[in-house]
Amino acid sequence: MRQDADPGLFGPRSVTWQLHSDPVMWIAGVRALWLQALHPVAVRGVMINSGFREDPWGRLMRTADFVGTLSYGTTEAAEKAGARVRRIHRLLGVDDPELLLWVHCAETDSYLSVARRSGIPLTDAAADRYVDEHRTSARLVGLDPDTVPGSTAGLAAYFEAVRPGLTAGPDARTVADFLRRPPVKPALVPAREVIWRRVTALAYDTLPPYAHALYGRPAPPPETVTRRLVATAGLLRRVPARLRWRLPPRHILRAVDRLGPETRPDPYAYPAPYSPSDPTAILEEPRRQHGIDGGGSTRWGTPD
Repeated sequence: MRQDADPGLFGPRSVTWQLHSDPVMWIAGVRALWLQALHPVAVRGVMINSGFREDPWGRLMRTADFVGTLSYGTTEAAEKAGARVRRIHRLLGVDDPELLLWVHCAETDSYLSVARRSGIPLTDAAADRYVDEHRTSARLVGLDPDTVPGSTAGLAAYFEAVRPGLTAGPDARTVADFLRRPPVKPALVPAREVIWRRVTALAYDTLPPYAHALYGRPAPPPETVTRRLVATAGLLRRVPARLRWRLPPRHILRAVDRLGPETRPDPYAYPAPYSPSDPTAILEEPRRQHGIDGGGSTRWGTPD
């Protein structure tokens, strides 16, 4: 890595750097929306203040850009993005720490759960490290990092505590309707029916059982969902990374250009750039794969 270059908030040695480069994160992002919509106060704030109804695609793209900037941008760019988000939260009156914590935990859990179930071989220690890393993300949106879960066990305890207050109310149904059939231009309707509906259905199926119960639909067998997720992720990963990363806003390509080609992220890199003897190594032995389920303690084994 170029010694004079700014690695950003996380850097190439982080779990975040490797994990967020995988295309399955798009499925994880949609899962986060399904989950976030179950908090009645949080989703009401989204519906009233964020322009979700008028520009849902724009909001999704702005969120993706924010996550990409935090993951791969310079420290200055990430801090500026965080300051902008905090300012918007204050102006709109949606800076309640309880609501920000819910959104943060739903995102963190979704990224980690989908990644592990899709076949990325993260150790339990690496999963804890990932959750802990995202206390930094929490700080940027206005949370005190000391109040944010720093491990998978802490994340599970948080969901257990908040579950009694979750419900699939009218606003959640509105979000669900959008996720199932978002408005698109007539020329894009076939793509929506063939591609998007499959993606959003798979993202929904990866939700924890209590979320399925709240939405009023039976939860599919977890083993079936995991097999589908592994197969879908495999197809997405066949698209060359350099081609995927060219899509706007090109955060990963710019980060690699800034830091050097050896910092190119790869969730499956083994043993390089991590040493198996390194206690902070991200990856386990091949085929020792685990997953986590939406804030609970259940673990799904990824099929061999």
